[in-house]
Amino acid sequence: MRILSICLAASLLMASCGDQKNSSMSGNTDEQFNSYKERFVEELWKAYPSWASTNGYHKYDSVLIVPTPASREMDLAFCKANLDSLATFKLEDLSDNNKTDLQMMKSQLEGTIWSINEFRSYEWNPSQYNVSETFAEIINGTYDSLDTRLHALNLKLTNVPAYYEAAKANIKNPTKEHTELAIEQNTGGTSVFEVDLKDALAKSTLTDGEKQQITERAALAVAAMKGYADWLKQLKNDAPRSFRIGKELYSKKFENDIQSGYTSDEIYSKAIAHKKELHEKMFVLADSLWDKYMGTAAKPTDSLLLIKNVIDKISLKHTTPDSFQASIDKQIPELVKFVSDKNLIYLDPKKPLVVRKEPAYMAGVAGASITAPGPYDKNGNTYYNVGSLSGWDKDKAESYLREYNHYTLQILNIHEAIPGHYTQLVYANQSPSIIKAILGNGTMIEGWAVYTEIMMLENGYGNNEPEMWLMYYKWNLRSTCNTILDYNVHVNNMSKEDALHLLVNEAFQQQAEAEGKWRRVTLTQVQLCSYFTGYTEIYEFREELKKKQGDKFDLKKFHEQFLGYGSAPVKYIKEMMTKSGK
Repeated sequence: MRILSICLAASLLMASCGDQKNSSMSGNTDEQFNSYKERFVEELWKAYPSWASTNGYHKYDSVLIVPTPASREMDLAFCKANLDSLATFKLEDLSDNNKTDLQMMKSQLEGTIWSINEFRSYEWNPSQYNVSETFAEIINGTYDSLDTRLHALNLKLTNVPAYYEAAKANIKNPTKEHTELAIEQNTGGTSVFEVDLKDALAKSTLTDGEKQQITERAALAVAAMKGYADWLKQLKNDAPRSFRIGKELYSKKFENDIQSGYTSDEIYSKAIAHKKELHEKMFVLADSLWDKYMGTAAKPTDSLLLIKNVIDKISLKHTTPDSFQASIDKQIPELVKFVSDKNLIYLDPKKPLVVRKEPAYMAGVAGASITAPGPYDKNGNTYYNVGSLSGWDKDKAESYLREYNHYTLQILNIHEAIPGHYTQLVYANQSPSIIKAILGNGTMIEGWAVYTEIMMLENGYGNNEPEMWLMYYKWNLRSTCNTILDYNVHVNNMSKEDALHLLVNEAFQQQAEAEGKWRRVTLTQVQLCSYFTGYTEIYEFREELKKKQGDKFDLKKFHEQFLGYGSAPVKYIKEMMTKSGK
């Protein structure tokens, strides 16, 4: 690893000098920048092989970077060398596409340096050390023959024990919450080697000797994972670091991760105002539905209590624990048909979407998510990961299903699948810019998914039933309160009691959902703001264009052009679409 780090750092510095020379010469700046981007991406994958695999680039699948101080120095060298290279290009000399790429690359590199030098989560977040997913992707991939993938896996396995030893050396005063998550995920993640790998070996045509070697190395990997979990359980940590990161780190992380036209303070203020607007709209609907659901019961004088009572009644209509995943599966083709019938956006029928039970190594943070193929594996499956209710007690399961009732489950599927995450990520993989595909802005991605929820209802999804609109507003209140919760917890030290009050009594969430969101806000920072921030920027931009273009505004054209720029920050997409005049 030390030799690799020195060699890579040297090659990056040489590449940087070469780029400086090239960019100072006469010629087409865009051509020079495009050539530089190709070299940048190749060196990026050398530095981050697991990230490369996630994006469908499998040249370095056999490499597992051990998270030592030397590897962090390698990361810093990579970032600093490429920032020097980017500085040689003048923004005004580049095309709109390349201007955005340069800005995204610069933000990524500066954010990485800040994360290593200032944020330092490698010291206090034990859960960021987990090899399960990178090995699961090799085992479950379809990009090459099984035998070829297992050969790469065999080599990658050799570094697992050293990986976890380095993790132990890095840990200093970890948070209690991240320690518990690390124990849970690493313990559950051993199934990748004990079950998935065992099944793959049985299907392979490797020699008995090769199978034996992989089995032995996998056993060492399992021992390292379990050993790490046991080490964390026994770690003496009488004064653990708080999971709250404070205003200074929060503001900078928001700037780095969200890349919005707004600051964290501005978005927080917008969220507070939007919550008030939603409460007003919800009261009108709930009041009109009172007699239908509550009969002759007296209406509460408290408007929020009135809303909550009606929502609680409507939420009784839901699926069963055993049918939860099947219900999601059934709704996907219905969403596809609606989008097609309404001509809202083109959906490529050749891009598969597979609904599956959430893998064990992903458990513990979100109940539903999308795993999309990278830009090098565009024909691979997109997985809709659904959290299992297996083993839940009756009350917890009932609370969860009321949260994801007949109406909100449909909105969840719009968000995660059609025309939300799944659709946007298919378009992102088709973007002509590899930079926008691999450095995708999470705020644009989440914001698009939230935007599609209201867009579908605006176009008649749900037949304009007041129940669907009421539940949509409840759902939109969820993303709004994500921002309020995240900011208040990490900046204003909001207590768990106050957080649950916000989520249950003001956002009308079920207790199980609220408890899960509290856990999530203790494990993540800033990401919960991405939903409302991205949605706000996209919706505001669309409304600006509608006002400007009048009868000439074409919704389908807007959607396809917007997604055609890839997963760039909304502020950059807005600049390019505004400049294009389309």
